[in-house]
Amino acid sequence: MVSAAGHFYRFDEEIRGETLERQAYCEKQLKNVVIFLRWCLFAVVIGVVVGAVGAAFHHALEWAGTQREAHGWLLYLLPFSGVAIAFWYAKADMPLERGTNFILTSVRENHPVRLRLAPAIFVTSVLTHLTGGSAGREGAALQLGGAISGNIGHWMRLDDRDSRTITMCGMAAGFAALFGTPLAATVFSMEVISVGVMYYAALFPCILASVIAHRVALALGGGTTAFPISGVPDEVTALLLVKLVIFGVVCAVLSAVVCMVFHNIGRLYQKYITNQYLRIAAGGLTVVLVTLLLGTRDYNGAGIAVIERAMMGQAQYTAFFIKLLLTAITIGVGYKGGEIVPVLFIGATFGAAYGGFFGLNPSFAAGLGMTAVFCGVTNSPLTSLLLAFELFGGQGLPMFAIVIAVAYMLSGYYGLYREQKILYSKMRPQFIDRKTK
Repeated sequence: MVSAAGHFYRFDEEIRGETLERQAYCEKQLKNVVIFLRWCLFAVVIGVVVGAVGAAFHHALEWAGTQREAHGWLLYLLPFSGVAIAFWYAKADMPLERGTNFILTSVRENHPVRLRLAPAIFVTSVLTHLTGGSAGREGAALQLGGAISGNIGHWMRLDDRDSRTITMCGMAAGFAALFGTPLAATVFSMEVISVGVMYYAALFPCILASVIAHRVALALGGGTTAFPISGVPDEVTALLLVKLVIFGVVCAVLSAVVCMVFHNIGRLYQKYITNQYLRIAAGGLTVVLVTLLLGTRDYNGAGIAVIERAMMGQAQYTAFFIKLLLTAITIGVGYKGGEIVPVLFIGATFGAAYGGFFGLNPSFAAGLGMTAVFCGVTNSPLTSLLLAFELFGGQGLPMFAIVIAVAYMLSGYYGLYREQKILYSKMRPQFIDRKTK
């Protein structure tokens, strides 16, 4: 028999155990609330700061584009601006070719990003656009946001894991502030670094920073990017599915070609012109000569006007290749800006020019090509789907998903960013852990 004292002792121990469990649970929840509030604060700071800088960057690039169009002679200064860019980076002890790759490495391996990268990429990107380099802007925005947020994290004395998260917040905020697609910007910052693994812990701070940066940029005169498309089929038929799959296969091949040309053009210049000042000047001179031979300035700068025409179904058959070549030269020799908008240009003009051969409306095909080629070169299918939603309003989203999925699966292990890692195979659930080529 168990005595009454024994019963009371056991009961008292059970009460104590339950109390300790509740206390530990409450402490854990309180800790989570503190972490949540902490990331609210960090995301607001990043969103406001990067949003304001992104708006300033937007206005500076708009000014550069306006000046370039008004004063055609600025194109002839491209080789000289290249020398100035190389000189700036040499004096700042920053290799010309690192760019967005360095931001990806900083997130994955927690390498410090020096604040000097922010003014360097800001000024040199504006200089590239002012003098007619064929470059984009979102790659620069990723670097700008990553550099600013990374240093804010350093000043706040964050640990390794939190430093990576805050850098992703800056990437998302910079992309959203400049391009005006906060959902795609958020997922891109988490998806592009290590393909196959999403950094879900960064989801809330990244989306909050991205939305705030977008709103701040809008308040300061920025904009939201959107394109109207037409010819979207009303229903998905078996024949249409076949057309979409075939078009996705072609976009996958084009994506691989884009990556190969981007990487190899720069290598060719490095192989034959070892001096970085002569190399960047020679690349600039090549862009000038090709522009004069073409007799059009459509391929200088980001080329948003050409993309808008492509969305209306108007594009020359050679437009995608010319933009590919000139952007590969511009970025490959060391000019600054970005590759994302040129990739959108390539995909949109290819779709508009050749969509009819696949039985697709040229405007609809331009949208498909834009998002599918973007997916193929960045290995970011979820971002591409959100991009289709934000750019085109969600029209025919399942059809976009099919083409994007095919482009992702069949584009191989190529990528714009050499520091991007593919953790899982595209063909089977198999861990491979390799960098893109």
